[in-house]
This record gives sequence, structure tokens and C-alpha cells, in this order.
Amino acid sequence: MSAIEACRTAGLGGYIARCENAECAHTTIAYCSCRNRHCPKCQGSQALTWMQERKAELLEVPYFHIVFTLPAQIGAIAYQNKAVIYDLLFKVASETMLTIAADPHLGAKIGITAVLHTWGSAMTHHPHVHMIVTGGGISPDGSRWIASRPDYLVPVEVLSALFRGRMLGMLIDVHAAGRLEFFGDYQHLADRRAFRAYLGPLWTTDWFVYAKRPFAGPEQVLAYLSRYTHRVAISNRRLISADPSGVTFTYKDYRIEGPERYKTMTLEPGEFIRRLLMHVVPKGFHRIRHYGLLANGGLTRAENIARARELIAATAQVGPQPKPPQDRPCADTTLSEDLDHPCPHCGARMQIIETFEPGQRPRHRPSAPLVAIAMNTS
Repeated sequence: MSAIEACRTAGLGGYIARCENAECAHTTIAYCSCRNRHCPKCQGSQALTWMQERKAELLEVPYFHIVFTLPAQIGAIAYQNKAVIYDLLFKVASETMLTIAADPHLGAKIGITAVLHTWGSAMTHHPHVHMIVTGGGISPDGSRWIASRPDYLVPVEVLSALFRGRMLGMLIDVHAAGRLEFFGDYQHLADRRAFRAYLGPLWTTDWFVYAKRPFAGPEQVLAYLSRYTHRVAISNRRLISADPSGVTFTYKDYRIEGPERYKTMTLEPGEFIRRLLMHVVPKGFHRIRHYGLLANGGLTRAENIARARELIAATAQVGPQPKPPQDRPCADTTLSEDLDHPCPHCGARMQIIETFEPGQRPRHRPSAPLVAIAMNTS
């Protein structure tokens, strides 16, 4: 929270930039970003770089969007044991996907990119994993590419049942190993029998697993995920207003279809901050993980991708491979002599003329704000 509060303020230092046009000499001041991975305003360049790297790895095959969601009862436990249960969610979801893909439903080793989300549209705690999954994979003997059907990967009902069984079994194991902690209303679950009784009804309920091929192609899912890989809970575009009485933002009510599902919500500032901080993940925890063909085990990811492309090309069922995206300049807190944005006054190039450390007062002062002057020409 301290990083977010200090973001783009004098507390983090900054730089002075001046227009290279001597007749203009417009001067601006800019403060550095906190670059905390939970800050709503930061990480834009990192998200763009991540998406470009993933695009360069795309295969010329269909891709599927898979979502594994924890039931609310386990989500409540996960809130008190983030590192353990979020890690289990990744582990069980990926193993479930790889296992079902490897059996006769497909019979291949697939590639998976998984991203953890812990929030719903209203910023409540809702842990789930999004996956981008290749529509096919390499055969067990490594000799050929096995393609899935264009509109079908594996049966969702089988995924849901296996995910449920493995997740509940792993929860019992980590509880027996003393790796779970319980507080408040859940303190009684520290007892082994109470914990098993708590999980009991979940063995017979349907667990939500979503699977669908992205109609607009894999780039659509990458673009969707990239908005969240380096941000948490809410983006600025959803914020409507904020004052001492409350913060108003838009959210989506998934229980309603049509335009009426888009609503607004106002939260007391303390509650809004609480909901935001609910989604801070433990230090060092990786929210983006890769499995199967995209995992760095045995062969490297690059070698697996190269082999997959060879096998796909050998099937003569696809066209040319996608071209890697062109490099684009990214905003960053690293300072350079030239900036990628033009002078707002005359359009010439801006150059950095001074940098200053946190708490220092810059020697140069910014120009007066540009004021639009209305002229009556009647």
C-alpha cells in the first residue's frame, strides 16, 4: 500500500524534460512509478512485453480458454492460506489438464500458460486459474503432432470431476502435514475430523470448469490475460468517482444477461482499500506459470516449440507460422536522454535535462500549464 501511495509522486524521485525546440523550450516534470506488481497504474510495459513474448511462442493451431475455479468454501480457506492453496490450485489444475489430454481423449502432451486471478468483478475474493491451452500436442513417442478437433479439446465433465477429486485429496494431505492455518470463524477446522466434515459436501457438488475455444483467435485470450498479469483487482477505466464518502466503480453482474449486467457500486473508502489488498499475493509467489510443452523441464521451452512447429508443418494442415511482433518502445521508469512522447506544445522531441532522487527538489521548474483560450470570432 505504501508503494501505491508513493507511486508517481516526489517521494520516488523523477526527471525534468524540456522540448528541444529552442523557441518553445516547454519544460515538464514527471515522477517515477513504484513498479509494484499490485499497483493499478504500473506494470503497463511489463504486460505489453509479456504479451509480445507469448505471441512469439504461438503455434499455428487452435487455442482453448480453460478456467478452473475453487468453490467458495475452499476460497475462504485459501484467503487464510494463500501461498499453500494458490499453489495447490496451479498444481492440481495443470495436472488435471495434462492428464486428461494425455489419455485417449487426445493422447498428446499439450502446452499450457496459466494465470492466477483471485478477484471477481466486484473485487471480492474469487480464486481461479485461467489457461491458454494448445489445441493438440506432441504424441508420446515424439514423432507426430496430434491435433484436437477445431471446436473441442477434452470433456469438461471429466475435467471437473478429476479436478474436484485431486484438489480435495491434496487439501486433506496438506492439512495432515500441518501446513494450513485457521483463524476467526474457521479456527475449529484445525481439527482433522472437523476439516473432513467441512469438505464432505464438496465431494458431491459440481465444480465450475469452463472450456471454450476463443472465437477471435488466441491473441484475444492473450490480450485479455495481459490486462491482469501485471495488475490486480481493478483498472482505472472502471473507476467513476472517489471522495471521502466513497469510491464508485463499474462492475459486471454475471447472473444477468444483456446490457443490464453492467452496474455501478459505491464502497466506503476503507472497504474499497480492503478489497484491493485482499488480492496481494505472498512475496515471491508466481502468478504466471507454464506447463507441458511450455515448461522448462528436460527440453527447453524453445526446443519444445521448435519441435512442435516442425511436426505441425509436417502434417501439411496449417499455413505459415505467425510472425513475431515488432519491437515497440515501452514506458519505463528507466531514464534515457530521449522520451517517446512529443512536446505537448509544439510536437518536437522532449529530452531529459535533469533527474532527481526521492526527497530532492529539482533545480529546474516546469512551464506553466497550457491553457486553452476561447476566442469569440462572431
